Amino acid sequence: MSVSVVYWSGTGNTQTMAEAVAKGIEEAGGQANLIEVGTADATAIAQENAFALGCPSMGAEQLEESEMEPFVEALEPLVSGKTILLFGSYGWGDGEWMRDWASRMKNAGAVLVRGEGIIANEAPDDEALAECENAGKELVK
Repeated sequence: MSVSVVYWSGTGNTQTMAEAVAKGIEEAGGQANLIEVGTADATAIAQENAFALGCPSMGAEQLEESEMEPFVEALEPLVSGKTILLFGSYGWGDGEWMRDWASRMKNAGAVLVRGEGIIANEAPDDEALAECENAGKELVK
């Protein structure tokens, strides 16, 4: 099973989380496709039954505006019935951007692994990375 992990990362924290998700996918016998969002095709990603999306909190707790938000807008009408993992890092706030993103995907009909996603304050610690790996394994099931 091939599972895409599409992400945007400014400081490398969300990329580290994406790599941990990909590791879990591969440990579970899947093939992980790690893709920076700027090169991702929403229509192609939506062909998969399960995939992961990662983005840090930006600005006033929102998705990155120039690449991730347009990608999510294109993907949103295509996610009904898809299994999705959301993840990302933040440096301030309380995770509102992730709750909003999770709600948006649920309202579009997606089934979310890990409910409101996985978030890490600044650099992900060992616990957050283990959670990312385990969630990656769940995407393969």
